[in-house]
Amino acid sequence: MNTILWSCQALLALLFGYSGFCKSIYSERVLVEKKGQTGVAGLPGAFIRFIGISEMLGAVGIILPWLLGVAAVLTPLTAICFAVIMVFAARIHYRLHEPKNVVTNLIALVISIFIAYFRLAELS
Repeated sequence: MNTILWSCQALLALLFGYSGFCKSIYSERVLVEKKGQTGVAGLPGAFIRFIGISEMLGAVGIILPWLLGVAAVLTPLTAICFAVIMVFAARIHYRLHEPKNVVTNLIALVISIFIAYFRLAELS
């Protein structure tokens, strides 16, 4: 089970790390037209950067605390935050009529809940 959890954590770290990196360096136009991140359309640039930095911090938070055994509760907490983000992201992509993105969001949601549940269980 531990290997599956670590694999899921790595997957989310890559997903959110890449997404956050893109939001941190690219303009809204590039994100929407070339990177397929249509959910940021119409958002102020500073807010897009904030989201990007938050996602990159989350990518660190899903791995590092558990790996180091320091403040390990931050790993399931990060997974819970990712799950909340995915609920809102799925709603946005649903309204934009983007079923592939909705499915991706729901898969990330399920993986996030899976990590949160089992990592919290290990802490108790």
